[in-house]
Amino acid sequence: MEQMVSIVFQSLSELVIENLKNDFPDGAVEFISLGTEVKGNNVINIIDDNPYSSRAIKRTAEAISNKIVLWVSEYENKKIKRINFNDEALEKLISNLGNQNAGIAYSNFVEIDCATHKKSKHPLIPYQLGSIRDDFDFGFAMILNGELMKSIALEMKDNYLYSGFYDLRLRISEVSNLIHIDEYLYSADIEFKEDNMEEHFKYVVSNRRAMQLEYEEVATEHLKRIGAYIAPGGKIFDFKKSEENFPVEASVIIPVKNRVKTIEAAVNSALNQKTDFEFNVIVVDNHSDDGTTDVLKQIAATNQKLIHLIPEEKNLQIGGCWNYAVRSNFCGRFAVQLDSDDLYYDENTLTKIINKFYEDGSSMVIGSYKLTDFNLNEIPPGIVDHREWTDRNGANNALRINGLGAPRAFYTSLLRKIEIPNVSYGEDYYLGITISRTYRISRIYEPIYICRRWAGNSDAALSQEKINNNNYYKDSLRTKEIIERQKLNKYAGE
Repeated sequence: MEQMVSIVFQSLSELVIENLKNDFPDGAVEFISLGTEVKGNNVINIIDDNPYSSRAIKRTAEAISNKIVLWVSEYENKKIKRINFNDEALEKLISNLGNQNAGIAYSNFVEIDCATHKKSKHPLIPYQLGSIRDDFDFGFAMILNGELMKSIALEMKDNYLYSGFYDLRLRISEVSNLIHIDEYLYSADIEFKEDNMEEHFKYVVSNRRAMQLEYEEVATEHLKRIGAYIAPGGKIFDFKKSEENFPVEASVIIPVKNRVKTIEAAVNSALNQKTDFEFNVIVVDNHSDDGTTDVLKQIAATNQKLIHLIPEEKNLQIGGCWNYAVRSNFCGRFAVQLDSDDLYYDENTLTKIINKFYEDGSSMVIGSYKLTDFNLNEIPPGIVDHREWTDRNGANNALRINGLGAPRAFYTSLLRKIEIPNVSYGEDYYLGITISRTYRISRIYEPIYICRRWAGNSDAALSQEKINNNNYYKDSLRTKEIIERQKLNKYAGE
């Protein structure tokens, strides 16, 4: 290999480091250890409170002496035992870095489970303007432009304990491309670390609050630099002065397809709400064929509050079912979400939501929920309250995180003006970031909803390809929203 390379690694075992040393000829590489003291020649040790702190990242940038940096790090739940690069893999990563004016280049890889020796492909997705979430997946290894890294590190704050690399990555994305090579250029022998929590719930755990606040600050500063920051506030409504006519004050909307095991409990938890206002429950039965339709017909025959709708269209996803319900003549002033396998926390949920609309004049209200198994036993992380949403900065922080909470409720008049995407993933997130650009969103931080996790969930045991598709879609929603916010700020300044 002709290029001189600086290899930065974070908290890797001595064995992995020795293997890396063997892959490069003497004199062609320097090693920088972040967080783990490694003995030996040609190794620079940078020991800090946290290898991801901004101070550690700045010290690393100062230490590198080559134009090319190979950055190797582990996943939170996967420990590297060995990393193996294909022939000419590094050359391909490096050439893409230079040819495409890139600050970072990364590729797909293959995982090899040390316990079972099973090989699994781990594809990654392209980086885009909206890929600002802090958990974007770059794999175990990436190539960085060393000169760009050194110049950017000079501009970074040095007071972040957890988010130094996140800050560096966002700053790099502002001035250069981040290139994904859609090839499997290396493999990693791994051991799985014990973990009893689903990956997409980890960011809401209370003991990570300080970390999340840092990530929020870094993301917000990034949005300011690219002209997509939204100031606190948002338009509010005075619902008491509204002259619009609705058949009821609130409608609980439940899209469903083939949920015969759960639909009756879900519907009854809505019908049993105690309120001093009129409400109904609109179930959009998306051509179920497992007995769900019969269950709904039986309930509707004895309870007029249940509106059982079967659309003619055969291509509706969850978002399309929502459009169908909201635009129907049955929908009330406020449309409140309930998934077909979930439950309201108690008989007061609907009242709490509607009261919040009137208290704050918000166009959207989002609650908090308890995570349980099918039998309603609480599972980690328990209560998910999404306290990362604040009136001060929620509209900006929403672009960093992957979800806003549940249940979600909307002012119907506004919702009818927004075309909900006809998809079954991310439609709620789209509404949240779109509405927060202009209007106020309120939060209820006590649990008012029960989210049941079971094998029948639409997001249970997802493949890596499905996870990638979901992440890419939400990144694309963020990309479009960032562009809209940039336009809004540009026009406001003219």
